[in-house]
Amino acid sequence: MSNKQRLSQLNEYRKKTRQGGGAKRIEAQHSKGKLTARERIDLLFDAGTFEEIGTFAIHRCVDFGMAEQQYAGDSVVVGYGRVNNRLCFAFSQDFTVLGGSLSEIASRKICGVMDLAASSGAPFVGILDSGGARIQEGIDSLNGYGEIFTRNTLYSGVIPQISVIVGPTAGGAVYSPAITDFIFMVKGLGQSYITGPDVVEAVTGEKVSLEELGGATVNASKSGNCHFVYENEEECFDGVRSLLGFLPQNHNESPVTSDNYDDINRQEEELIDIIPDNSAQAYDMKKIILKVIDNADFLEVHQKFAGNFIVGFARFAGESVGILAQQPSYMAGVLDIDASDKAARFVRTCDCFNVPLVTFVDVPGYMPGTDQEFRGIIRHGAKLLFAYAEATVPKVSVIIRKAYGGAYIAMSSKSLRGDINYAWPMAEIAVMGPEAAVGFVNRQEISEAKDNKETKQRLIDEYRERFTNPYMAAARGYIDDVIAPCDTRYKLIKALQMLKNKDITNPPRKHGNIPL
Repeated sequence: MSNKQRLSQLNEYRKKTRQGGGAKRIEAQHSKGKLTARERIDLLFDAGTFEEIGTFAIHRCVDFGMAEQQYAGDSVVVGYGRVNNRLCFAFSQDFTVLGGSLSEIASRKICGVMDLAASSGAPFVGILDSGGARIQEGIDSLNGYGEIFTRNTLYSGVIPQISVIVGPTAGGAVYSPAITDFIFMVKGLGQSYITGPDVVEAVTGEKVSLEELGGATVNASKSGNCHFVYENEEECFDGVRSLLGFLPQNHNESPVTSDNYDDINRQEEELIDIIPDNSAQAYDMKKIILKVIDNADFLEVHQKFAGNFIVGFARFAGESVGILAQQPSYMAGVLDIDASDKAARFVRTCDCFNVPLVTFVDVPGYMPGTDQEFRGIIRHGAKLLFAYAEATVPKVSVIIRKAYGGAYIAMSSKSLRGDINYAWPMAEIAVMGPEAAVGFVNRQEISEAKDNKETKQRLIDEYRERFTNPYMAAARGYIDDVIAPCDTRYKLIKALQMLKNKDITNPPRKHGNIPL
């Protein structure tokens, strides 16, 4: 065979690999409204930059007729390229090849590209669309999952890891995305559950559909397993690219600075009007966030889960920051189990990748009640304390309105090593709210008064005026400055710029023991 013939043979082989499981299976994939593995790769990476690895890898299983079902590249496409002109690695499971099932060789391909991502210091994106473990390979497939889980764990906090679920993930397959930093899902396509509806019905008697059990919406809103939900795959991969733009390549780098930001000195006079005069009245915290960040560009994370707490990415003067805030328009912004988990996870993710934290505080306290107590609000609430105290990135906070009790401490307070702590002039900082405080401290005086209601209200007003204003906290150094709302953007930017070279380390240790 001549050299030209061999080259022609290579081109034919390569052409065949791009067909995956063949034209009929590709057509079946499209008929379900799903893209192929390679079409997804094209959406993720900058045009023409993807380089495939393991193109001709083939499984070694010969049992159960598998010797006749061999496809070059097997059930996954892996490689590297550029996303936003920065190096990125990825795998994309190919459902047209044996249902995207994980084989020994597919696991080796995935693990190999994960190792390259870690050694190169670049993000890693996993695109999941798989029927699970390849049953014909038995224990080899299960071992393959274990190898992937181990790398997810070892590289956690080393490089950003993102999972995109655009097909089924079930059983052990769900745990790889669960370990990664962020999970994206597409409505009607992505599914994630431990056991399917048939098993659920057999064991518990519950009848539930695949979508009700593990669809994108339920994973985003009820279990909190999913961070982002999109209507279609094109929007989903745009979201992945946007998220990567807020993150650095690895834990040793800082996020890239954007040149597209608005006036640092911009003042927002309307901010004062967002806060009602009545401190018991709700308002939308997102309105404040959007007015002070660059270009109102806010990428909210976990939007559908624990609506009483807001987390997401934004920029100040072009620099990436992680935003945390209560949402007074939902459950009064109280801290409960889900909100604590959501916030603590986000703090730790930002701290892993050198993203400063900006916290907007309006918290009446932790959620009371037997349900929360019995399910472990103490343990879950402690996660947030642990996360803020452990974080070494710049931490700046603004108390917008309420900051009561232990919830005040939890929200990036000075005692948890908050670097700069601001408060608006209407801020109320106290052990508890005026109503509860007066009811406790002045109980006897109120009960003995002839006009109980008038006396109680007078005492509440006096307590609020004397003890809950921000100036007492400022006098003791717990608040660095009381600022006019319109100056918030400028003050935050100046504080972040001052803290840009912050360098502190935690005591030497193997690792902390967060209350999981």
